[in-house]
Amino acid sequence: MSDENGTSATRAGSPAPHPESPHPEPLRLFGTTWVDHDNRYTARRIGATAGSLAAAVASCLAFRFAYQGLQIADTGAFVTVLMVAMFAICSALAFRTTWDSFTRRPDPDRQASLRGLLAIGFVGSLLAYFFRSLTEAPGEKLHRAEYEAALEHYQKRTTRRSGNPAKKRRRG
Repeated sequence: MSDENGTSATRAGSPAPHPESPHPEPLRLFGTTWVDHDNRYTARRIGATAGSLAAAVASCLAFRFAYQGLQIADTGAFVTVLMVAMFAICSALAFRTTWDSFTRRPDPDRQASLRGLLAIGFVGSLLAYFFRSLTEAPGEKLHRAEYEAALEHYQKRTTRRSGNPAKKRRRG
C-alpha cells in the first residue's frame, strides 16, 4: 500500500494491511518513508540536516545584524545585554521544547503558552531539528513506537482463537 506520494505504508515482511488496520502518521518532509526507510529517505534526511543547519546559520547572521544595529544606535550596555540574554534564553527553551517533542507528544496548552518564546528562539528549534536529523527523521522514534504499538494492538484484536469458547469445559 502506498500513499499519494508513492511512499510505502507497510512494514517489510508484514502481510498486506486491511483498510481497518492502523496506518503510519506522516512526518513533515518525510511522509511515511520513515517506516521502511525507502523512497529516498536518506536523501531527505541529508536535505533536512543541511537545510536546518543553513537556516540556523542564516538566522544567526540576521541576529548579528540586529546586534550591530544596537551597537550603531548606541542604546547602551543594558539594552544590548538584555537582547543577547533574551535570544539566548529563548533559543535554549526552544531547543529543549523541540527536542522533547521528538520523544513524546507535547502538551497543547503548554505549547500555546510558550508560542511567543518559541518564536523568538527559533534558532534553538532549528538546531534541535539539525541534531536530531543526524541520527533519524525528527519524530521518527515517537511515531515508530506509536505505530508499532497500534499494529500490535490490531494484531491482538484480530487474531482468532482456536476452538469454540462456548464448548469449553468448566471446572467446578
